[in-house]
Amino acid sequence: MNIKITGTGSYIPDVIETNDNFHQHNFLNVDGTSIESPNEVIVEKFKAITGIAERRYAKNHHTSSDLAFFAAEKAIEDANINREELDYIICAHNFGDVKQGTVQSDLLPCLASRVKHSLRIKNPKCVAYDILFGCPGWVEGVIQANAFIKAGIAKKCLVIGSETLSRVVDKHDRDSMIYSDGAGATVIEATDNEGGILSHDTASFTYDEAYYLFFGNSNNQSLCKDTRYLKMHGRKIYEFALNEVPKAMKACLDDSGANISDLKKIFIHQANEKMDEAIIKRFYRLYKTEVPEDIMPMNIQTFGNSSVATIPTVFDLVKRNKLGNHELNKGDLIMFASVGGGMHINAITYRY
Repeated sequence: MNIKITGTGSYIPDVIETNDNFHQHNFLNVDGTSIESPNEVIVEKFKAITGIAERRYAKNHHTSSDLAFFAAEKAIEDANINREELDYIICAHNFGDVKQGTVQSDLLPCLASRVKHSLRIKNPKCVAYDILFGCPGWVEGVIQANAFIKAGIAKKCLVIGSETLSRVVDKHDRDSMIYSDGAGATVIEATDNEGGILSHDTASFTYDEAYYLFFGNSNNQSLCKDTRYLKMHGRKIYEFALNEVPKAMKACLDDSGANISDLKKIFIHQANEKMDEAIIKRFYRLYKTEVPEDIMPMNIQTFGNSSVATIPTVFDLVKRNKLGNHELNKGDLIMFASVGGGMHINAITYRY
């Protein structure tokens, strides 16, 4: 028995927010003081570091669970399964459903229950639950699905990553330009076909790193002190990721028994273009070898950072031959790897 991804689906919102749209923002320092540089310079520097030129925002009437449902429908159709046979629906997110124009997160019922409701699944034995694991949530959901199937308590699982980060950012914070909305979904099954999940690795660094991403006040000191926004210590996250993610990836690959030279694609969380490139470079340096060309598919330039949705989204696009020259062939060795709030790191080695 092998445990494989048999179906994928993604939902990319239609609303495009370009970098030019941030030229009129009132960006402020953490202490509320004005930033001396003009917005054009701030935005230009931001693009040079992150690679992001535009990002996608959900339509006003859509919530995160809506996006999750749209992606789930596509994944189920792609897997060609009866949705009533799903044993688990695992929905990874960070902030629940946040309606446009509000500041309150809605987590009751959980997003997985909402998705199951929207899918019109009648089977009560299809268990629906959420996972809050920062940006690595979708990868961890796949790891949990793998465990359920290995234990014999599940045969088919639906794992979703969905987020509407545009609803929880501080518009007076330069970091708000990073975040975006989207959803990706996968069906995980036990099959007799070759390949599937070969190994996985997860770690939670919380001793000093737990609050590198946090909820905090707006940089605009005049706004309500009781309202919280997504905040991060960008430099600390960057340094942490470069030090720890390559080691986790190496541990995962080594555990699979595969050789670094056999690796065809690395689907890494689309957090920051320069950071991701540096992580991959350090990963290959651990094996004393050069980074192969086109090893890392990227869509952050036009989609931004949609947290839990980035990896299943880019994987779905490559699988469907919709991301440049990137393609997947049967038997290809690939890796999923992520880092994010918590601070959590995880990776999966997978034979396509």
